[in-house]
Amino acid sequence: MRTLLLAILFVFLSCSEKQRTEVENWKAQAANITIIRDDFGVPHIYGKTDADAVFGLLYAQCEDDFNRVEQNYIWATGRLAEVEGEEALYSDLRAKLFMTEEEAKANYEKSPEWLKKLCDAFADGVNYYLHTHPDVKPKLFTRFEPWMPMYFSEGSIGGDIERISIRKIQNFYESGMEIPEMELLQQKKEAEMVEPQGSNGIAISGNLTQSGNAMLLINPHTSFYFRGEVHVISAEGLNAYGAVTWGQFFVYQGFNEKTGWMHTSTYTDVMDEFKETILKNDGKLFYRYGEELRPVDSSTITLKYRDGETLKERTFPVYRTHHGPITHIADDQWTASAMMWEPVKALEQSYIRTKQDGYDGFRKMMDIRTNSSNNTVYADAGGNIAYFHGNFIPKRDTIYDYTQPVDGSDPKTDWQGLHTVDENILVLNPENGWIQNCNSTPYTSALEYSPKKEDYPNYMSKDEENFRGVHAIELLTGRSGYTLDSLIQLAHDPYLPAFEALIPGLVRAYDAQPRPELKEAIEVMRNWDFTTSKESVAMTLAHYYGTMSYSKAVRPEGLSGMELVEYWGAASPNSEKLDLFQETLNRLTDDFGTWKMPWGEVNRYQRLNGDIRQPFDDAKPSIPIGFASGNWGALAAYGARYDNGTKKMYGTRGNSFVAVVEFGDKVRAKTILAGGQSGNPDSPHFNDQAQRYADMEFKDAAYYKEDVLERAQRTYRPGQ
Repeated sequence: MRTLLLAILFVFLSCSEKQRTEVENWKAQAANITIIRDDFGVPHIYGKTDADAVFGLLYAQCEDDFNRVEQNYIWATGRLAEVEGEEALYSDLRAKLFMTEEEAKANYEKSPEWLKKLCDAFADGVNYYLHTHPDVKPKLFTRFEPWMPMYFSEGSIGGDIERISIRKIQNFYESGMEIPEMELLQQKKEAEMVEPQGSNGIAISGNLTQSGNAMLLINPHTSFYFRGEVHVISAEGLNAYGAVTWGQFFVYQGFNEKTGWMHTSTYTDVMDEFKETILKNDGKLFYRYGEELRPVDSSTITLKYRDGETLKERTFPVYRTHHGPITHIADDQWTASAMMWEPVKALEQSYIRTKQDGYDGFRKMMDIRTNSSNNTVYADAGGNIAYFHGNFIPKRDTIYDYTQPVDGSDPKTDWQGLHTVDENILVLNPENGWIQNCNSTPYTSALEYSPKKEDYPNYMSKDEENFRGVHAIELLTGRSGYTLDSLIQLAHDPYLPAFEALIPGLVRAYDAQPRPELKEAIEVMRNWDFTTSKESVAMTLAHYYGTMSYSKAVRPEGLSGMELVEYWGAASPNSEKLDLFQETLNRLTDDFGTWKMPWGEVNRYQRLNGDIRQPFDDAKPSIPIGFASGNWGALAAYGARYDNGTKKMYGTRGNSFVAVVEFGDKVRAKTILAGGQSGNPDSPHFNDQAQRYADMEFKDAAYYKEDVLERAQRTYRPGQ
């Protein structure tokens, strides 16, 4: 017995020693870090090493919004069902199809030492926060591990993986069938109606600015509060300012003293589907590849899910070919999804990007070719402006149509390596002096100096324009004398080109077939200049009418979103236009007692608590917003959610973090956040930028140490 007690005591003391050593290590590293919060709560994190800076960055993020830090990793690591229940199982399965926990650990172990140190610092920063904040109760993770960033190596949560339909995966496992065509059509309509998940990037040459310095507009369109604003500095050359996705250790969209980078979602074809010919022999699965029969890689994945207060398990068989995991059925065949999956290289590229000091280094960094879901708009202190359309582009045989699933049994359909950056669509210092990308075609990115479609394979880009791209081109053409303030004004221009395409056709329909009950409202539309404002009744009518058209108007096949609006404005039946407009007036009257509603009375901003999904309430305070949806061509996009149980619309995505940057002898920038830096309703920085956001009143970014100190509100080390 005495021997047993001594053994137990030894184990206890060993564990205590290990824990004490870990905590002491955290404290020692925290001593190398200083966090300075400025007057808007933006954290400026100073560390001796890059790893110190990452430790401080994650600690500061957890201070601001641990809820979102944890939620992103619950989602990314495929453990959402343990929190949200069985309905999240297929989201988790999707994550695990591409990387299991064991594979994530293996990727961490094979990382270069410098990257492992950053991953270690990531975990240590979060864990030290939890250690020093015992009142914080995580939903799932009481400890973070250094392999977790392998799941979250792309700056947009999910990145490419979100392009794979959870519904298709579910159908494969539950019925072995494809999604019915009518359901796919309804999904397409619903996707077209929501706020576009994209961004605007504009780079301006010094030839067009008052100062002679290049400028950059950083204008991501994400869900609100999706990224925090940070400034992270080390003695090893890191000095990056911008937007960080909660839980990541690199500035995703931002700038340093010499370079700036803005990512927009790309139309480049970076994912393909391969229909596999599956055969069974002696109880084993094979797939045909040319003249071969190759074994299907078969295994199982066990997932946990919450059911009330208990955790249950469900085990899924999973299958893989050399093309990728089997994710769904297409044309009655098992279909594998292929996409870029290089988490180590992707993390390397995302971090290395932030430390470049000019175009040559930035261009060399792009050779890593793992920024698969994004275009990049770039500007620097050397006066260069550039645009990279995509960064990971597989080579394919152009005789096949990769917009549809291809025959995986034909070796000729396989990817044939990657295009080099020089083979990709690239714009550098065009003579017109500006570059724009608004998730629109690269073939109009720089007027007549744009790349030519015929010079590239079709899969390089879908040749689609959108109303934001049209708007940006109109604003930029022939303009010069830019300042940071005039660039802010351009980024908030109120004109909405979609309604210039849609509304005159409605007025013509009325003139051809007058309906007395519509006369007053039609006259409002006839006299409108297609600009949005808080006071505009026409804007309210146009938004509801446009949304009604997306929901109920007849839609010819094969048209893009922009082409659909143009069709409804020009070629759809007059009776349909007038019926939909009547329904619009009825809807507004039912909801508000009158259709004469100023846009700012309907279109609101409200942030009530720290929840990821806000519980909007018409009876509680909110702010009028004059911005409009990106669907209509608004550069300052403001998209609302429609399933709130409210009459008014409340913004949920669009302009979130926005910055304008000028590169010269010293870098200058102005920024704004929707709401504020903190997710804590008790913080003074929970909503302190909301009215400034509505009024387009940007704040100056404090980049240099003397400016940071002048605006410092609190200076401390992690744990203090």
